[in-house]
Amino acid sequence: MRVLGIDPGLTRCGVGVVDSAAGRKAVLVDVGVITTAPTVTVDLRLAEVADSIDRWMDTHVPDVVAIERVFAQHNVGTVMGTAQVAGLAMVAAARRKVPVALHTPSEVKAAVTGNGRAGKEQVQRMVARLLGLADLPKPADAADALALAICHLWRPAGALQGGDRHELTPAQRAWAAAEQAARRTPSGVQGR
Repeated sequence: MRVLGIDPGLTRCGVGVVDSAAGRKAVLVDVGVITTAPTVTVDLRLAEVADSIDRWMDTHVPDVVAIERVFAQHNVGTVMGTAQVAGLAMVAAARRKVPVALHTPSEVKAAVTGNGRAGKEQVQRMVARLLGLADLPKPADAADALALAICHLWRPAGALQGGDRHELTPAQRAWAAAEQAARRTPSGVQGR
């Protein structure tokens, strides 16, 4: 299974792709951060993020997109931008008929560190350890996107969206998986 994790944000949107491997292992495919300038109008920033998410989706052809579930914060502006970018990611996935999973921050932290209240640095350290990386993934948005993807690999039933896509027969699911695999780019795609 290939999972695209998205840590939504208007200024910084973390994106990370991991593949599942034998023995509940996760393998890093690509990681990055989509950034937009706060001096640009929100509509243009959203268009820029949408275009970038489309490129990530088309380059890596994920089987599922795991997005951080937006939750209430005191800063309404931050919540709005986060929710808008999460919506863009959901639409990009829906247009490609790729299921979307929503995971809460505490669920993700608990999945990768064992502690739902883990700090950013602890998440970064565990993501690096789980993926066998020599360096911590930075910035924290990139590590959070990878943590989302890893969380979904380990908790695939969590908060899956998509309505009737889950009513497919086993043969239909196998066909859809074969189509997804055929569209994938060759392995070894380099990061941004």
